[in-house]
This record gives sequence, C-alpha cells and structure tokens, in this order.
Amino acid sequence: MAYTVLVIEDEIHILELLRYNLEAAGYKVITSENGKEGLDKALEGKPDLVILDLMLPDVDGLEICKILKKNDETKNIPIIMLTAKSEEFDKVLGLELGADDYITKPFSVRELLARIKAVLRRTQQPEEEKEEIIKFGDIVIDTGKHLVYKKGKVLELTLKEFELLKLLSQNMGKVLTRDYLLDKVWGYEYAGETRTVDVHIRHLRKKIEDDDKSPVYIETVRGIGYKLKDKGEV
Repeated sequence: MAYTVLVIEDEIHILELLRYNLEAAGYKVITSENGKEGLDKALEGKPDLVILDLMLPDVDGLEICKILKKNDETKNIPIIMLTAKSEEFDKVLGLELGADDYITKPFSVRELLARIKAVLRRTQQPEEEKEEIIKFGDIVIDTGKHLVYKKGKVLELTLKEFELLKLLSQNMGKVLTRDYLLDKVWGYEYAGETRTVDVHIRHLRKKIEDDDKSPVYIETVRGIGYKLKDKGEV
C-alpha cells in the first residue's frame, strides 16, 4: 500500500518537482498551493506525511503545524518543513511546535526522499513493540500507550519528544551522544544538524522538569550529549 504525501507549497515549480519525484518513488501525492486549502486537505484527508513550506499565503506553515499537532486526529502525522536559509528562527520554532524534520531550500531531491523514508519508518509501526512501564522521580512512561505522566497527570509531548525521552529512559545513567540520538530518533544521520536534538531536549525539559533552568532529570554532558540521571542520582 502506497503512502500518501500532502505537499503544501506555493512555488509552482517546486510543487511540480516534488509531485513528479514523489510519484516516481511510489507515493500517492496530494498538493496545495496555499495554507488554508492545505490545512483543510490535511484535516480531511489525514495523509501519511505532510511536506510543509513555511511561507504560505493565507495561513503560514507554523500556524498549520501548530493546528495539526494540537488536533487529536492529526497530531501523529509527521511533518517535514521546507525552509529558506534566512528562516532560522522559524525553523527552530517549527521543531518546537512538533515538526519532525526540516530541509533547507535549495534542497537535493535525493536527500528529501531519504528523509521522507526515514521519518515514515520511525512513525509507522508495523510490528508490535514490547510494552513497558518506566518510572523515575515523579515521571511514569507507558511505552505501549505512548503516554507520559508527571505526578499522575498526562503530559502533552510531541512524537519526537516522546521518542527522545523513551530512548533516554531505556538507557538510564548512560551518556548518549547527539549523533546517536539523531540516528535512533530521526532514523538517519544529519551532518552537523545536532541543534535539532538540543531544541527538542530544551522543549522536553520544559515539560518534565519542575525548573527547566535547573534540570533534575536530563543532564547535559558538555561536548558529548545527554543522559537521563539514574534513579539513584535523582
């Protein structure tokens, strides 16, 4: 069964380039040239993945990302953002809102296809995972239900935040490098894109820590990566 990809992009030549290459790669493609129509198609059609340009007419990409990630029926649909080099702030904000990945224009079609494949591999789960309950401090992770609780209350985590926390908790006390986290959570290696991890860790801390400026759970190991402190250290 072919995956359905929704492309929301107002530059016609890029839209057609993406349509041609995605269809050639075996994907079903839905397209939209503006934000409002694209948002409607995402909400109604619930595609397997959305490729989303940031600068769009009517409704911009950040707002679309925010709406889709807050909607229970679309929050798990992966989003890859298309950004210009000058849109650094928006790119980081998009990741914090729950986008799964981004690629900067001008981009390589081969690289984009690799990222799409990796994101779909990480977000589609054909095989059953072993259910596990992980507890540390006042945090409980239910891996089977994809839920995280703090003091008994469910936390609103994005898919990538959940996967990061689960991976850290399954390696409690071990230092995991940024490159390792990128490879395991995003499904491939970004060359020099470790800031993606830092953005997600910062956002995750705001949700699980009582004071994200003085984190108790997730420790930064300078120049290397992060670790979730062992139960004896918390």
